[in-house]
Amino acid sequence: MSTRREVLTQGASLAAALAGLGLLPQAAQAAWPQAAFEAKNMGDLMKALGTSGPAESKEVSITGPDIAENGAVVPVGAATTLAGAKRLLLLVEKNPAMLAAIFDLTDAVEPSISTRVKMGQSSNVFAVAITADNKVLYAVKEIKVTLGGCGG
Repeated sequence: MSTRREVLTQGASLAAALAGLGLLPQAAQAAWPQAAFEAKNMGDLMKALGTSGPAESKEVSITGPDIAENGAVVPVGAATTLAGAKRLLLLVEKNPAMLAAIFDLTDAVEPSISTRVKMGQSSNVFAVAITADNKVLYAVKEIKVTLGGCGG
């Protein structure tokens, strides 16, 4: 029967041997475009993503409340009927950083997302779809944020 100290010593030795062989799992880190999340306007954002300026389209849709009672958790969604959509973005025009979220898509998933974003004030919210050939299309919706749910 092994003592606790012997088990810990053997476990540490085994971990060191596996690490030396490169067999331990590496820390997972998501790759994200930092310059895009720091962009203050649409032009800078599209430049950081390496795409052209967007055009409004009925093939992209956005959902969200007309009036949000709590700007800290505003439910929004975006969807597209475009074939070959590779990315969906959510943008909040008057936030300090315009880009709220990026979702990378494949053909294996339905091009429809929903999440909650933080809004400091009433603003236009954009759903932007980027296709595999870097065609950029968007839909826009104005969402009003009230203080304390007063409706004004």
